[in-house]
Amino acid sequence: MASSPTAVYTGRMDPYIKRIATVVVLGMILSILDMTIVNVALDSLSRDLHTSLASVQWVVSAYLLALAAVIPLAGWAVKKFGAFRVYMYALVLFTLGSALCGLASSTGELIAFRVLQGLGGGLLAPTGMTILVKATGHENLPKVMAAIGVPMVLAPILGPTLGGFLLQSVGWHAIFLVNVPVGIATGIVALRLLPRDRPEPEAAGALDWPGLVLAAAGTVGITYGLSQSASAGSFTSTSVVGPILVGCLCIAGFIKRSRRLANPLLDLKLYSVRVYSAATVVMFCMGAVSFGAMLLLPLFFQDVRGDDALRTGILLIPQGIGGAFGMNRSAAAIRRFGAGLTSVIGLTILVAATAPFLFIGPSTSYWTISMIMVVRGVGIVLAAMPAMTAAFSSLTHDQVGDASPQLNIIQRVGGSLGTAIVAVVLQDNLAHATSTSNGHPSPAAVAHAFNQTYLWVIVISILAFIPGVALWRLERRSRVEGYEPVGAPELMEIVT
Repeated sequence: MASSPTAVYTGRMDPYIKRIATVVVLGMILSILDMTIVNVALDSLSRDLHTSLASVQWVVSAYLLALAAVIPLAGWAVKKFGAFRVYMYALVLFTLGSALCGLASSTGELIAFRVLQGLGGGLLAPTGMTILVKATGHENLPKVMAAIGVPMVLAPILGPTLGGFLLQSVGWHAIFLVNVPVGIATGIVALRLLPRDRPEPEAAGALDWPGLVLAAAGTVGITYGLSQSASAGSFTSTSVVGPILVGCLCIAGFIKRSRRLANPLLDLKLYSVRVYSAATVVMFCMGAVSFGAMLLLPLFFQDVRGDDALRTGILLIPQGIGGAFGMNRSAAAIRRFGAGLTSVIGLTILVAATAPFLFIGPSTSYWTISMIMVVRGVGIVLAAMPAMTAAFSSLTHDQVGDASPQLNIIQRVGGSLGTAIVAVVLQDNLAHATSTSNGHPSPAAVAHAFNQTYLWVIVISILAFIPGVALWRLERRSRVEGYEPVGAPELMEIVT
């Protein structure tokens, strides 16, 4: 399967497309924001619901597992029922789940409603991307990537900030209830602005139930096993290895089955496109780096510096500012250097801006930390955004619908792996600090535990250089063969 020539961006985004992009991005922000917004509220949830942190952790895990389980269904559902209808149903399900979460009175109820919320949220991102592609056409794909990139890059960064503000000023219920008016408003605007498309039940065919079960079980098994590593404190525990092994076996079975089917649930032939394959590995690593580090930052401010949830949220804003700035500059960078080289530049900035976290401590100036976080935000965006653009731009129009759920799964699993590695390493380092300090480690000792953990974040970032350089070389080869490098969208037109 050969990749198609990349369309080069030539003008400003049409107002009609901007309106559609705004609606779709709002839905995606709702879905992705809820992956991290709850993290700062776990202590409050544990106290108010009178349960352990281990039980409350399922409020986060249930949402992520539901997301992982439903994403493989997105491509088939869009063909069967139409993208507009699936998007609206997913938005209603997510909004209803959010309302029920805000009204929950027990841990069990909250976990169950988070599953409902996750099922809706898991369909919003891939379905929204499909709507944009159908509205703009393949020649405008870079502009679509700009719209998709806004929530994917900024929502994980801004989630803890908004969560800390709502937790401190209103309470944990507001973290879920805030989605209700936004979801209703998005639904009303979507009814007015989103184009209606016709379902293609013949193209969808019958749902591959065995394939869906294998794909969902595989993704959930791997995600769940990785999430258990934090409580187990090891990657070799049976509670970790068992689910991961089962998940890998299910994925292997799904791959084997998909190769035999004429109309599989997910088209795995996309990975024969080398640019797409290299870009997906970069995105996997960036998912691990982004979500792993976002676990460390709030805990550092709270455990080392003694900051409350609201102050912690405010202290995370600089990284979001850096991300917004990087998004603005990445358009010109991709136009000039291509997606591969821009991603490598972003990874270099990311590693350089993460290195100072190996040395920060209880007395490090907040201004110093903030400046470092701004630069780090720039690096995250410059590394992730071009890779995502290259992945979709290397495919034909008809392949994008199959690529979207796969890229979502890759980012989710990457995020789960990064979070698991960081959680286990941090727990081990904190345990060592406690054992060598007679049970009462000093702030400096706790800070040192965080410093050592950040070394793993740097290692993961460095590993992303391998597919990043491969993507750069593939683009250079494309130039020789007569194709242009990936064109860049005017990113800020989406958000202004």
